[in-house]
Amino acid sequence: MVTPGLRSTDRILTTHVGSLVRPDDLVEAMKARREADGAADTEFDAVLSRSVHDVVRQQAETGIDLVSDGEFGKTISWSRYILERLDGFEDRSDPTTAVADPRRPLGPRTDIAKFPEFYVEYDKTQGFEDVMRNPVCIGPIAYAGHEPLQRDIANVKSAVEKANAAGYAVAAFLPVVAPASVAYKRQDVYYPSEEEYVFAVAEALREEYRAIIDAGLMLQVDDAHLPMMYDNIVNPGTPDDFRRWARLRIDALNHALEGIPLERSRYHICWGSFNSPHVGDVPFREIADLVLSVNVGGYAIEMANPRHEHEWRVWAELELPAEKVLIPGVIAHTTNVVEHPELVAERIVRLAELVGRERVIGGTDCGFAQGPYVRRVHPTIMWAKLESLVAGARLASEHLWRRR
Repeated sequence: MVTPGLRSTDRILTTHVGSLVRPDDLVEAMKARREADGAADTEFDAVLSRSVHDVVRQQAETGIDLVSDGEFGKTISWSRYILERLDGFEDRSDPTTAVADPRRPLGPRTDIAKFPEFYVEYDKTQGFEDVMRNPVCIGPIAYAGHEPLQRDIANVKSAVEKANAAGYAVAAFLPVVAPASVAYKRQDVYYPSEEEYVFAVAEALREEYRAIIDAGLMLQVDDAHLPMMYDNIVNPGTPDDFRRWARLRIDALNHALEGIPLERSRYHICWGSFNSPHVGDVPFREIADLVLSVNVGGYAIEMANPRHEHEWRVWAELELPAEKVLIPGVIAHTTNVVEHPELVAERIVRLAELVGRERVIGGTDCGFAQGPYVRRVHPTIMWAKLESLVAGARLASEHLWRRR
């Protein structure tokens, strides 16, 4: 298997942030497994293995360098999958058993307040009804997901080995959740303090992170809720309230990352995979210092979303640590329009000219599917976008290395 890494000295590498649209037969197998309360595990595992092999092969054929399993083994969503792998939580979706959290009042997101008529229609199209839950911490948190994690590791390693044996040269990463994005509103009846709760989550996640590294894969930590919570906390709270909330969770994440090699770790943030207005998004400039304090080797940051594309300019002022790389989103998940390769190249080149050509990897803003039942673009368009990413990275490489 190719050793995963974050640097290339002769061209722009390509990747994405992990989640890909699930094939129909895998979704049906997931539904059957849920309805049978686990009795259909054997059939699901077989479909899952086949699907991961297929999607890794497709990524390799498309020209993606750093590939994933598409997050196909996560049967809920990019973040809530972890609730099936942690002891200490109980579903309190029933209003009669729900627990309110009076410790930090949260305001509505700006988008929802400004565009209520839009959300009345939009929410009906999102497919979250069957998967959204209300987790409450009722006991000591401990990692209990060893079996599904090892299954996911084995599937992607086998698929990558097969792709490389066929003549491709790809390396694999597995995306997993950050402490800030686990039950981020903290409904907790067990731990006496927020710090104890957050560090207990981080200590459990540390097992997942370490297992991925020990398996020879690259680790990606997903943290969409870190920037998204700014909009919830700052009204009725303040920016300082948000920074205290975020600082605690980043300290916990760095605790979970202790001993993880920089060159095999990356941190992904975005402002949510929703193709919605995003008028309440916190500007990246205001959270850049928090993001750059995460002890990883690469930062995957949303930069193709029209609400954030202009923010590439902040890298003229920010200092990217010498050992770190950027993985800008140069392909958007929020539209079915396929980006032109020349636009992709332009997005890569202008950033590479600020931070260095060997310190940029072409990526995507977010996942193309937030979970098995929520996809952001049609799968045929997803592959067309990834093809455009590869073509754009090739054009950028020709420009940056002045090839003829």
